[in-house]
Amino acid sequence: MSKRLLYLFVAISVVFMFLITFDAFSEPQKDKIRIGWVTSLSGHNASGVAGTNGPVYDYWIDEINAKGGIYVKEYGKRLPVEVIKYDDKSDVGTMTKLLEKVILEDKVDFILPPWGTAMLYAAAPIANKHKYILLGGPGGAVKLKEIMDKLPYFFSVLNTAETQIPTLSNIFTELKVKKVAIIYIQDLHGIEYRDLALPEFKKKGIEVVFAKSFPFGTKDLTPMLKDAKAANVDAFLGFLYPDEAFLVTGQAMEVGFSPKVFFLTVGPCMSPYRDVFGAKGIEGVMASGAWNAKVSPGAKKLENGLLKRKAIIDYWGQLFYYSSLQFFEKAIEEAGTLNQAKIRELMSTKTYNTAMGKMRFEKGFNTTHPGEIAQWQKGVFEVIDPGSKRTAKPIYPKPMWAPKPPEKK
Repeated sequence: MSKRLLYLFVAISVVFMFLITFDAFSEPQKDKIRIGWVTSLSGHNASGVAGTNGPVYDYWIDEINAKGGIYVKEYGKRLPVEVIKYDDKSDVGTMTKLLEKVILEDKVDFILPPWGTAMLYAAAPIANKHKYILLGGPGGAVKLKEIMDKLPYFFSVLNTAETQIPTLSNIFTELKVKKVAIIYIQDLHGIEYRDLALPEFKKKGIEVVFAKSFPFGTKDLTPMLKDAKAANVDAFLGFLYPDEAFLVTGQAMEVGFSPKVFFLTVGPCMSPYRDVFGAKGIEGVMASGAWNAKVSPGAKKLENGLLKRKAIIDYWGQLFYYSSLQFFEKAIEEAGTLNQAKIRELMSTKTYNTAMGKMRFEKGFNTTHPGEIAQWQKGVFEVIDPGSKRTAKPIYPKPMWAPKPPEKK
């Protein structure tokens, strides 16, 4: 071989190797989507996580991975999901530090929300500072409206006091409720519900005998129950979380306080509430929510899927959370990328079909609600909103407390 041909062969080989190397480096390489989840695995919020968003997030992740992951056009394949989880110990300060860690140190692709209204209110500005999409989960602060224009990456998923309290007052008007007593936990959730309930009930001519607060960790709510019983109120309302919901229900049974309406926000929507007190025991209890298998085919499928996994079912938020994750998945696939800004733009303008119907966000707030208020009737969490969403008429007055039958040995 002549020197000229040898040089030409070497030159072609170098160019060929360069092109191969360049092509290898120019093709985006990724084998999974990493999601950071800072949530309450211990502390007073832990029961809420275990009974609300925890099971449905795990369900969605398993569902995604069972089909190979989320298809991302940029990588030309489906990418399975890996979750990096941290315990915030139900402490806001711990949560904010861990959220910064999962974004800055772990450099995850996406994040899932913490649990609770106050936690979401603290997490939203951090997510926006780093331009990370934050789907609202359990909790929803009306107060976020004041700063929503500064939180373009936050999407509030759950219905809030702003939609539930007017619906509850309409139900009370329909039932001719005249006098109520309110207790509420001393955090953003309790305070927001109280602040909206007081003027709303006054407008409807419903007397609020008292509105008393209590701190986290309170173990005896019987004095408030006895005060409400002595006042002979038509309705007793508690704006609180699962631990307090179970506590106040048991103590109401103990003191024999069974008003015509017994309403609690977070807690009765969870299937263990029915299991602990018995379907007959909680007959007629009203609560925030709401959905059941009747509201849509997607809702029935979700309920069946969770039942097969023997998971706790939350008949307030789980259909919201699951549908929002479906919405998120569709936005990622349409964007064809993991770029937060491009996905966010689609989420703020698009409508996607989900388990609870066509879902869309306006100014960061989800506009699709299967129901606002529900009532336990014969073991089913029935939507009792006036209008087309109603799956059953409300029972009034609520039956007296019935003891749970002894378990069969």
